[in-house]
Amino acid sequence: MAGATTIVQLRVSDVRFPTSLEQHGSDAMVSARLPLAFQPELPAIYLFCEAALDPLTLSVQIASTCSTDPHFARDPLHTEPDYSVAYVVIETDGGHEGYGLTFTLGKGTEVVVCAVEALSAFVVGRTLQEIVGDFRAFYRLLTSDGQMRWIGPEKGVIQLATAAVLNAVWDLWARVEGKPLWKLLVDMEPRKLVSCIDFRYITDALTEEEALDILVKAQEGKCQREEEMLRDGYPAYTTSCAWIGYSDQQLKELCTKALSHDWTRFKVKVGADLQDDVRRCRLVRQMIGPDNTLMIDANQRWDVQEAITWVSHLAEFKPLWIEEPTSPDDILGHAVISKALAPLGIGVATGEQCHNRVMFKQLLQASALQFVQIDSCRLGSVNENLAVILMACKFHVPVCPHAGGVGLCELVRHLILFDYISVSASLQNRMCEYVDHLHEHFKSPVVIRNACYVPPKDPGYSTEMREESVRRYQYPQGEVWQTLQATRGHRT
Repeated sequence: MAGATTIVQLRVSDVRFPTSLEQHGSDAMVSARLPLAFQPELPAIYLFCEAALDPLTLSVQIASTCSTDPHFARDPLHTEPDYSVAYVVIETDGGHEGYGLTFTLGKGTEVVVCAVEALSAFVVGRTLQEIVGDFRAFYRLLTSDGQMRWIGPEKGVIQLATAAVLNAVWDLWARVEGKPLWKLLVDMEPRKLVSCIDFRYITDALTEEEALDILVKAQEGKCQREEEMLRDGYPAYTTSCAWIGYSDQQLKELCTKALSHDWTRFKVKVGADLQDDVRRCRLVRQMIGPDNTLMIDANQRWDVQEAITWVSHLAEFKPLWIEEPTSPDDILGHAVISKALAPLGIGVATGEQCHNRVMFKQLLQASALQFVQIDSCRLGSVNENLAVILMACKFHVPVCPHAGGVGLCELVRHLILFDYISVSASLQNRMCEYVDHLHEHFKSPVVIRNACYVPPKDPGYSTEMREESVRRYQYPQGEVWQTLQATRGHRT
């Protein structure tokens, strides 16, 4: 890394995609999704955030686009999601920039923006070389401030903000090195990789020496696995065919289209109504055939015993896993479910709302999950995901990342490529989620070929959004939101 690169500015944008809206924007939907400035129940936090921002170091923007499907992205609990991100841009004195984000569902994004602003003081003025020279110390600096850790620690809004900031730092590092992030990680010496991880609180499950040993042993065959990924890509599964609320005709059409594009792994959202789930799972299984893979996802809908009973009724459709069957915090509950469903051949998958590496440690130690679902924006960026990937390898549990959100497909492909090439060396029961939406807003969008992720070649973490998208959809002053507000005012 030639020369010092000093971070001189950090900007954060609140980028919201009102995916809860129908194409025509009916009165009910528009009134349910007013811009924050027009929602009477939230003005206090909005005004607080406005007052807290320093215009010299931070700018706040909000952006959105409208879905054409009223049932898009619906699950049993998150019935009106507005897919959103807190979007960070880091500027340096050398002309390089780094881009990062964390995923949210609309309301509350402004709170994450405030948390990013609070963390920006730890970033601006530092050199990239200083940060990555002791990345473990920098990670701990962000997550262990003597005052701010009280609103965590390493969980909730402050951890989402940490992910956004650190994702931008990793993107900057990869850009300066002229490599896509996955390649930066694959080429990194094992000791350097390990030095990026905070092992605090997880040494009873994985020590630094054990992590190093895993990485050293995986050096064998690494070049061949990298060539394999560049040639064939990483296996993906689709969540786009079976959202809650899709009609039978939609399910049939989407499954037929997916099969024609070589998809063999399908996930169905369940948990709203048992008989409806039975009917929908039967339909999807009939469409995809007995040999293709089916998974089901309840998005935290059930209590423990309810989960066991409900999933038992769906066992005839041979799901590989039940995803998020109960509260993401209930480690022992997941263990009970896992044990009960094992005789049915159904595993438990979870992790998209797992706070941190300590939660994953306990899930692994309790044999509470059979599939680890890391998230590129829920955990503390690449640093913490490295810890979880290595713990999963030690416990022989496959990593199948969550990617159902804005930019998550773009980011998580880097992590899963690294896992296969440099850690697990296995594709057994391994796949990465893919959802076909919102990729057009990124400068390095996901490419899927033969139902596999194609390794990106552009330098960075694939986190940079198109300026036009951010400009047009600023909230509430962007063109789209202004049009929605004017339409509502006219109809009123």
